[in-house]
Amino acid sequence: MHSVGIRDEIIERVIARRGRLHIFDNIEPRKTALVVIDMQGTFCSPGGPAEVPLSREIVGPINRLSKIMRDAGGHVIWVNHANQSSDAGSDWSGFFNHFVADEVRAKTISSLAPGGKGQEIWPELDVAPQDFKLLKNRYSALIPGASSLERVLRSLGIDTLLITGTKTNVCCESTARDAMMMDFKVVIVSDATAALSDDEHRAALETIIQQFGDVLSVDEIAERLT
Repeated sequence: MHSVGIRDEIIERVIARRGRLHIFDNIEPRKTALVVIDMQGTFCSPGGPAEVPLSREIVGPINRLSKIMRDAGGHVIWVNHANQSSDAGSDWSGFFNHFVADEVRAKTISSLAPGGKGQEIWPELDVAPQDFKLLKNRYSALIPGASSLERVLRSLGIDTLLITGTKTNVCCESTARDAMMMDFKVVIVSDATAALSDDEHRAALETIIQQFGDVLSVDEIAERLT
């Protein structure tokens, strides 16, 4: 798990701007969804094509928060990444044709194919029958056409998202940014998200708390549930 937090100078800046650090004093479970992003074989498996080693260390916090949310009457939504592939490559050519080398591209596309092991939820995570399972094909699960997440959230009357998973600074942050601009209340869960380095993790948390939402730990969320 990451050992870094938001720096004091950022905390001071946030308080000077809005008079307080945290935005949300209370979280109403029935209007809240825990969104778990990309906790799947491609990113969690040792030696996986897009391995995030610290993703395995946040399994415990995610399982704990999932149980807290279910017990409180909230919702848990698992969002995994999957890209349709063909002889021509992936349906996200803008990424795979420019951001990864040939050998990495082939392994990653194969791993992210729907139905493959790399696309499956990491087996150490506790998934309940009532949970939702969705697929996305872009970093953000809320960019138009990427997934059915917005439709599910609106149909459930959700107004608050607790975002967990990996990477903090890529898919989690991208989804959080879009959620805030769609008028959802956003919380990044600091001890249930993982990046490739402490610096990247902290940078994402600092960006979110300044402009896009709140940053809370599992304990702090549990205290705010009403």
